[in-house]
Amino acid sequence: MTVQNSHWSTASALAPSGAIGAAVGGARGDSARTAPLRVDAQRNLEHVLRAAREVFGELGYGAPMEDVARRARVGVGTVYRRFPSKDVLVRRIAEEETSRLTDQARAALGQEDEPWSALSRFLRTSVASGAGRLLPPQVLRVGVAEDDVEAARADEARVPQQRTQPGGGELRLVPEDGATAAVDDAGAAALLDVVGRLVERAREAGELRADVSVSDVLLVIATAAPSLPDPAQQAAASARLLDILLEGLRSRST
Repeated sequence: MTVQNSHWSTASALAPSGAIGAAVGGARGDSARTAPLRVDAQRNLEHVLRAAREVFGELGYGAPMEDVARRARVGVGTVYRRFPSKDVLVRRIAEEETSRLTDQARAALGQEDEPWSALSRFLRTSVASGAGRLLPPQVLRVGVAEDDVEAARADEARVPQQRTQPGGGELRLVPEDGATAAVDDAGAAALLDVVGRLVERAREAGELRADVSVSDVLLVIATAAPSLPDPAQQAAASARLLDILLEGLRSRST
């Protein structure tokens, strides 16, 4: 602010009053013209993110950027201005869904006293939100054989990227720069930690099968979120499938 005041004081001393008036008027005009652009840019970003969640949720992460642009009702150039590559958009969506699941798990953990109620609430909320169709692969890793332990550890510093070859509609793990990988790993670690607490509580209460792992619970979320063209059928199928999977998770002694 001090620099600006000094600048305008110097300008007023050297320039005619009319010139200053024109400069001020021009600045106001520029502000008036650029403000709507900023609003439009923010609106376009929201449209793109919403469209990406819908398209990737329905078609998988292999869906082209053109599909996202059509759903958002913007040009594909607008999408690429916000996200210079498809991988960047995929990481954004995967990170948001991981964060959403983490919040849902924390809410269930903090608001439900009964361990089984907390776990089942988390699963029902997560399946209903469709987050299972958008989970990054590092949180869906199931147990590996001893020979694959080193390979699994190497994967932990990687982030999702799209397959570029035809027919490759799923996520894979590829090397990425350390900063981005650290962010992704932190989000995944937070999710695994809070879901782990839900699982441990239910297991200690004797309500969850002893062999059920955190990966199993997250796989339930992914499995119970089928993508069907009719929303009502999709909701009914998800609810029915989740009931069956929950029954399979419960300890036989309960």
